[in-house]
Amino acid sequence: MPSLTLVRRIKAAPAAVFDAWTRPEILATWWGPHHTRVLEAEIDPREGGRFRVVLVEDTGARHEISGTYAEVAPPERLVFSWAWTNAPERVSRVTVVLRQIAEGTEVTLTHDRFADEGTATRHRRGWTESLDRLTTRFGAA
Repeated sequence: MPSLTLVRRIKAAPAAVFDAWTRPEILATWWGPHHTRVLEAEIDPREGGRFRVVLVEDTGARHEISGTYAEVAPPERLVFSWAWTNAPERVSRVTVVLRQIAEGTEVTLTHDRFADEGTATRHRRGWTESLDRLTTRFGAA
């Protein structure tokens, strides 16, 4: 099955980056491609807990993503399912690994179990822009 892996080095401690993934008020400042903003974010960061994010594009189009946390190991690792509300049968998986480095944190995001290569390509763009926004929030290491 198609997958993608992206790596960023961020000038912040792993705990601060972990909070950026698990606190709705922080996640809302960086999550999503450049042409979107977070309208709603609900996060219950525990194994079996759920998340839900509603994005709105500059055009007004709304998109909703939700999933369930399979692993929550602060401040090092998150694993969660990923499904768009308009295609709930197409569940994929996101793994976020945070590794402390001298300059801050290395973030490795792997999104796998895509239904097809086209879906992986679209998500690569979205995650690339999201991680760019996260890096901008803290600074590049």
